[in-house]
Amino acid sequence: MTDLTLYGLPTCDTCRKARKALEGAGHVVTLRDVRMEPLSEAEWAPLLAEFGDRLVNRTSTTYRGFSDFMKASEAEDQLREHPAVMKRPVISDGARWTLGWDEGAQAVWGL
Repeated sequence: MTDLTLYGLPTCDTCRKARKALEGAGHVVTLRDVRMEPLSEAEWAPLLAEFGDRLVNRTSTTYRGFSDFMKASEAEDQLREHPAVMKRPVISDGARWTLGWDEGAQAVWGL
């Protein structure tokens, strides 16, 4: 099938479910741990262009712990400083991107 990159965290239940389902469907999935291997400015750029501030998970414990200053900052600053605040998973085949693991994302990847 397709080689996919899953941006997320290995400890994230949703990332694990997505990876298992994608691999079960025959995709080759590479997990990019955004905490252990932080993304560069060039790597954040297409994600931010595609999803904008929707890329920030405002319901996460990490986000709720932000100072008012950090909450008011730009999404790219929040993600650069605290990559775990990224809504997960982000999945890409190099041409297409999905955010989260809902029915829409699953349909894009043929599930």
